[in-house]
Formats: sequence, C-alpha cells, structure tokens
Amino acid sequence: MAARIDKVVTSGTFSLDGGTWDVDNNVWIVGDDAQVIIIDPAHDVDAIEEAVGDREVMGILLTHGHDDHIRAVTAAQDRFSAPVFLHAADRMLWDAVFPDEEPDDVIEDGDTFEIAGVTLETLHTPGHSPGSVCFYAPELGTLFSGDTLFSGGPGATGRSYSDFGTIIDSIRERLLTLPAETVVNTGHGDSTSIGAEAPHLQEWIDRGH
Repeated sequence: MAARIDKVVTSGTFSLDGGTWDVDNNVWIVGDDAQVIIIDPAHDVDAIEEAVGDREVMGILLTHGHDDHIRAVTAAQDRFSAPVFLHAADRMLWDAVFPDEEPDDVIEDGDTFEIAGVTLETLHTPGHSPGSVCFYAPELGTLFSGDTLFSGGPGATGRSYSDFGTIIDSIRERLLTLPAETVVNTGHGDSTSIGAEAPHLQEWIDRGH
C-alpha cells in the first residue's frame, strides 16, 4: 500500500492580539489504507474524520501553535485517540487556548515520524511563530510548510511572537535548500514548489513581508 496525501479544507477563525479573522485551513493527512498521520487538524473534526475513514491515526503533528491550527486539536485527540506533538517554543500559544491541558510530546528539529513507509523529517523554521516547524517527506517529494512558506511568500510576521528577519532566515537556510521540484503543501491556500518560490526571495526581503 503506497503512501498518499489527502487534503481537507476547513473553515473557522483565527484570533490573536485582540483581532479575529475568518480563515480557511488546509489539513493534511499522510498515510496508506491502514494508518495515517494528521498535520494541523483545524476547525472541523467531523470533516477530518470523514477523510480519515476507518484508518488508524498514529499521531497529530502541529506546525505551530496559532489558535486556528490548534483549537480543534483536543477534540481530534479524543476522536482519534492519537498523541499530539508541538514544538516547545510555541507552548505559550497553546497555553492561551488550553491553559489546563498539555500536548502529549514536544517536537524538536530533526525529529522523524514514520508512516506507511514514508519518513516525515521535522525542520524547525521559526519566524511566523517561535516554534513553527515544517515536515519534509523526501520519499513523497513534499514539504508541509504550515504557515512558514506560501505561494507568493513567507507567512505573516506582523503580530506577537513573530519576526520577519527570522522567517526569511528559516526559509533561506532550511527550505530553499530543498530540491527545486519539492511540492510545498501550505497551511492555507494553494500548494506551490520550492523552485517556484526560490527566485523571489529578494523581492520578499525588499518589500518587508
């Protein structure tokens, strides 16, 4: 059974620094017909469960701790009986949503997660948030970039705990060094590729976002 990637788009809100915005989130499900890993189970656990079907969920990986990505995660944890992983540097974002609960484990740079014969390698890519991570699956030629890299540029850095210079360094040093043909599956919006985004790095630096 070959590994495959399923995508579910869910809708909800994102709140930070006193503002709230409507957002659509990409939920990524990686695995085969028997077992899967879920990346960022946002907003709508019923829709995610429909996509998972009767497959066993081996883990729930969080690219970062913003509330649109994590607010539904404890419901997903209960529904799928799967452990939740988050980078420790985003714990303050988690605690703002779940002050009385903890992730099951921490994600660190270089950690690997195995599913359906595929390895997901953790790349710590701070900037959008201190604990932002991406997951690279070389066997699938795919990067799950969370909110670090999008079609058209880096993730937003205008709010608390974010920094533009840091996200540029993360993208330059950790992501644009990947093979050009690598597909980039983002946390919101359309997928892209490393090769499509790499030529525009200086433009992003010049515009400042």
